[in-house]
Amino acid sequence: QVQLVESGGGLVQAGGSLRLSCVASGRSINSYRYRMAWFRQAPGKEREFVATISRSGGSTYYADSVKGRFTISRDNAKNTVYLQMNSLKPEDTAVYYCAADDSLRVGREGPYLYWGQGTQVTVAS
Repeated sequence: QVQLVESGGGLVQAGGSLRLSCVASGRSINSYRYRMAWFRQAPGKEREFVATISRSGGSTYYADSVKGRFTISRDNAKNTVYLQMNSLKPEDTAVYYCAADDSLRVGREGPYLYWGQGTQVTVAS
């Protein structure tokens, strides 16, 4: 009942920036219902939590590996969540996935019910 579509990935030099977007849609979409998150998965590695934002946007939480460099935000009027990525490093290279869950009891790192297809981010040294 919820579809998530990521965009904004690409190739960037180390130290550069990218902004990812995730647009949510569905039969009864209500942005205030969903906690949103970003995960990433590098080749040969398990999916890794990156950041999450509360339903109203009033609270955020980040993995230590991206803290101070990445910022998650949301625009509920547009049913969109963003991930601003600054000071990118080669180790940030991964497929980045958007996730959502409407459970009031979902943890910050999941498990999340809905997932997008991912967008590739490649950081060149």
